[in-house]
Amino acid sequence: MHYDPIKKLLGNVFNKSILLRKIFYKLLDILLLRTWHIKKYLRIIIPKNKTINILDAGSGYGQYSWFIANKYPLSSIDAIDIKQEQIDDCNNFFKKTNRLNVVFQNNDLTTYKKYSFYDIILCVDVMEHIENDKIVFSNFFHSLKDNGYLIISTPTNLNDHEHNENNKETFFVEEHVRDGYKYDEIFEKLKEAGFNNIKINYTYGKPGHISWLISMKIPMIVLNVSKIFFIILPFYYLLLFPICLILNYCDTIINHKHGTGLIVIAKK
Repeated sequence: MHYDPIKKLLGNVFNKSILLRKIFYKLLDILLLRTWHIKKYLRIIIPKNKTINILDAGSGYGQYSWFIANKYPLSSIDAIDIKQEQIDDCNNFFKKTNRLNVVFQNNDLTTYKKYSFYDIILCVDVMEHIENDKIVFSNFFHSLKDNGYLIISTPTNLNDHEHNENNKETFFVEEHVRDGYKYDEIFEKLKEAGFNNIKINYTYGKPGHISWLISMKIPMIVLNVSKIFFIILPFYYLLLFPICLILNYCDTIINHKHGTGLIVIAKK
């Protein structure tokens, strides 16, 4: 299943006005469970009333840069992505909304490096798309200031209930170069890059997995069949919205022994 065409469709719909774009960001905040986990740690790590440099590594739609720019206006954010179309789109929207503390630029994480520059590097659902991940982790380490934080959200490769030898659809998202990471695998790669203070938690446990099926997988499957189903999606989400909220909240407060996602906090 290809995710990028659906992302492009959604982007085209919600880019028709500033209001629609803001609504889109709010919907992503609510429906995407990884956003709940990311915001939880950002609130803990980002100091209030202090100017800091942040890298949004693989900025996509720009929703995380938008959250940080509004919540922490003293922050200075570099947001990079390899897709020029999204970079241009985000720069245009952020300028229109006078969020001048964010600059979007086209760049490649395998080559991008700013020595000892960033206080925080945020990398959300990106590393599973990059084959040469070790060089990226090394670039992150060298780009952080001492005592800086790296926050990574990525899938695990523990989806055995969906992806096994009898199921040839090994990727829900075919743009991925790997299913995800094992706990020990990403720990060792970050340690090799230079990080010593590494904390890893599972996300998308049982409640989160159910929420993901309802809020993401089923709609994406339907939209891949026919774009006409886009018309009924608002009614679908209105019906299941309260259930997703409860499931997402439960996932953030449970210490999961296993899960289909990982959130990593590594301190330099």
